[in-house]
Amino acid sequence: MLQFLNADATAAGGGLLVTILPFVVMIAALYFILWRPQQKQEKKDAQMRNSIEIGDEVTTIGGIIGIVAAIKDDTFVLETTSDRVKLRMRRSAIASVNKLDMGPANKGGDSKDAKDSKDNKPAKAAK
Repeated sequence: MLQFLNADATAAGGGLLVTILPFVVMIAALYFILWRPQQKQEKKDAQMRNSIEIGDEVTTIGGIIGIVAAIKDDTFVLETTSDRVKLRMRRSAIASVNKLDMGPANKGGDSKDAKDSKDNKPAKAAK
């Protein structure tokens, strides 16, 4: 009689595993498909917002484009247009940042004029 009770308990445990396993797989799939990529994107956006410097070109979530004129704790001053209109905004309003390029203008020497002069050489006459 004890053997029959033991067999029923293992069968019930197996049934429980079959019942719970799809839920566990679904939760794991949701984690890897939805939650984890969203957390990575939020971390990337926070890093982008914290890396702004004076002189960077910024586009806000409202579509305003301008250059960062000043930075304070959680806010920054955005200078727009040639009239130097200044707007104070929160860092969370930043949609994208174009970094200020302070490097030399032509490192490799591959200027458009140099390429054009190579292409405009006179063709050699065929013999």
